[in-house]
Amino acid sequence: MTAPALRRDRRRWTWGVGALVVLAWSLAGAGVFSGEVLNPAGLAQFGRFAVGALHPALDADLLVVLARAALVTVAYAALGAGLALALGALGAVAVARTTWGRRRLGWTLTRGALAVPRGLHEAVWGLLLVNVLGLDPWVGVLAIGIPYGAVTARVFADLVDEVPRGSHDALRAAGATRTTAVVYGLLPAASGGLLSYAFYRVECAVRSAVVLGLIGAGGLGYELLLSFSSLRWPQVWTAVYAIAGLCLLADVAGRSVRRRVASPVPAAAGVLRRDPVVTGAVLGTVALIGWSAWYLALDAATLVGPRAREQLGYVLGAAWPPATDGDLLRRVLVLSVDTVQMSVVAIAVALVGSVALAGLAAHPGPEAGIGRRAAGVVVRLALVLLRAVPPPVWALVLLFVFLPGVLPGALALGVYTLGVLGRLTAEATESLDPRPRAALTALGARPAGAWLVGTAPRAVGPVLAFALYRWEVAIRDATLVGLLGAGGIGVLLSAEISSFDWPAVATVLAAMVLLTWAVDLVSARAREAVR
Repeated sequence: MTAPALRRDRRRWTWGVGALVVLAWSLAGAGVFSGEVLNPAGLAQFGRFAVGALHPALDADLLVVLARAALVTVAYAALGAGLALALGALGAVAVARTTWGRRRLGWTLTRGALAVPRGLHEAVWGLLLVNVLGLDPWVGVLAIGIPYGAVTARVFADLVDEVPRGSHDALRAAGATRTTAVVYGLLPAASGGLLSYAFYRVECAVRSAVVLGLIGAGGLGYELLLSFSSLRWPQVWTAVYAIAGLCLLADVAGRSVRRRVASPVPAAAGVLRRDPVVTGAVLGTVALIGWSAWYLALDAATLVGPRAREQLGYVLGAAWPPATDGDLLRRVLVLSVDTVQMSVVAIAVALVGSVALAGLAAHPGPEAGIGRRAAGVVVRLALVLLRAVPPPVWALVLLFVFLPGVLPGALALGVYTLGVLGRLTAEATESLDPRPRAALTALGARPAGAWLVGTAPRAVGPVLAFALYRWEVAIRDATLVGLLGAGGIGVLLSAEISSFDWPAVATVLAAMVLLTWAVDLVSARAREAVR
């Protein structure tokens, strides 16, 4: 009996070779091959920063300040996520394929319109809204709610479109209206996924609220930046641990709810009952949103007041038409290339790191020893710490060690993305069938060898898909890094906003949306090849 011939998938090979070429081009653009990138003079300061991790400041006054800042961060996250879910639910109706049926042009145009709000980072929205609303709490809420709402609308629409349509079609054939068929034929089947994604968005909103603090919205991000600016490393690490604790709490709570939704507790036959954990989580979130509105003293009149209308009209009028002078367009092009290279290097660093740590980060089986369990806990906590610190802070830290340029920003994004991608990679390996690995272990293979042969090959597809998804996020985060001076198109945007050159701001924003859209398109094509 002859073994089946192994055939190479040409499309995958093409994408693989292309990715390596783009990575080499990005590394060259970051200066890795062309000269010195290290800054030896900053090693001492980096050492003091690292040592501060072992001696965080614990004085009572600082802890009280951080506790109050944490409440501000939670309030922004809760309200921003609540607004995003409301906008997402409404937007999903507008962009769902179910709504448009066979009218593909309308569906494509409506879906394409979402690229504008979700193509801009929350921090960019924050800077723009400050110029309209001033230093008002609504800035932080809207800065999270608008882009998250666009993303949520697309995901909600996809979840509804992808459920089996038998019940829906049967109701339509029986004469039910389109709305009735969706409510009774599609939403019940999609409700688990919708609820699970909603709680995932709440987790993300916590990290975004921290990022907004870095540009002056208050909360833990603001306290972290204040301590960093004054080089008070023990205080910096106290703030970092507070942010990590908050992220970990949101992560654990969100994951618990998602697991409960995915695997509900079985009820007795014929008995309908609500899951008390899920019900409590929903009611608790609603209560948290109400408390947050009271705590931040939001006033809806601010949004429609004369000052807001006047400022909005002025900004929109001043920004049109966008600037098109050759010098600006050349700078936009050059910095857009820097941004792409930064994101590519970041994803490569994160992908290599997450694959290297996946075996330890994944929850071990019941046969694992104490040493393996302890190592897993340490790695998972390290990943939480990596993703708790916003990319701009990592960029500022790395500027102690590296000369200014694309590389520090890329590595900062890579370190942060490793925290996220490492967790996703570990979860992907945990969800695989453990029997091949167990069989190899039973035949005498070492644990590392059994993992490499029995688990790693089957995780390649999901992990590459996650990496491509994170690339879409990294291109937006690269803008954030640039806003704080670490290179890329964000630097230009920050300069133009500071000088109130609104036509130039409009041009840069348009370039950022196009850049995000192009990366989304390439990423989607690459994921199709990986599947």
